[in-house]
Amino acid sequence: MARMLIVDDAPQIRRVLVALLTAAGHTVDTTASGEDALKKTAQARFDLVILDLGLPGISGADVCRHLRQRSKIPILILSVRGAEAEKVALLDAGADDYVTKPFGSQELLARLRSLLRRQAPAGEPAPVLSCGSLQLDGGRRRLLRGGEEVKLTPKEFELLYLLMSNAGKVLTHRKLLQSVWGPDYGGETEYLRVLINQLRRKIELDPGHPQYLLTEPWVGYRFLG
Repeated sequence: MARMLIVDDAPQIRRVLVALLTAAGHTVDTTASGEDALKKTAQARFDLVILDLGLPGISGADVCRHLRQRSKIPILILSVRGAEAEKVALLDAGADDYVTKPFGSQELLARLRSLLRRQAPAGEPAPVLSCGSLQLDGGRRRLLRGGEEVKLTPKEFELLYLLMSNAGKVLTHRKLLQSVWGPDYGGETEYLRVLINQLRRKIELDPGHPQYLLTEPWVGYRFLG
């Protein structure tokens, strides 16, 4: 099973999470500070990080940004702050998912399983997809634009690969969410909005007037190949 790092300054939350995750077969390490979390992830390999926002010292949001700059490790935010703007900001900073406290144990475990499944190696190498100046290599998981590499987060890559694989087709919000995040998703359209905006900034000549990633109002998105 997975090795996880819990970053939360509340001892009772750490105890609950340790009991829940070890019972599910995972190996768990914990810390109460963002600084220590960055040290631990630099010194050892973890499969997933569960991160609170309200930490002493460096904030959870800054921990998320620092981690994402150097690693593709899945990051699940666990916080009492449930406003959509807060979720969007954290997704924009590189978080993979966001669960609001208090949380249901089965929902949390389902979301963790979904994140871990997305990290599992595929059996067959994925093909290279090309369109205009874009070349998306499924096997090496990298994007070239005009021959220059463009850095993508894991979720950005998965979303773009899915859209390019279905060029010309409209993919609904639910289809995209369930394909990229897992079957327990479907209504978190803000997740898609954040990733689409990030991808447009990276691949479009004019993100305000996209030529590749088109919005189908109230329905979903389409890659115009």
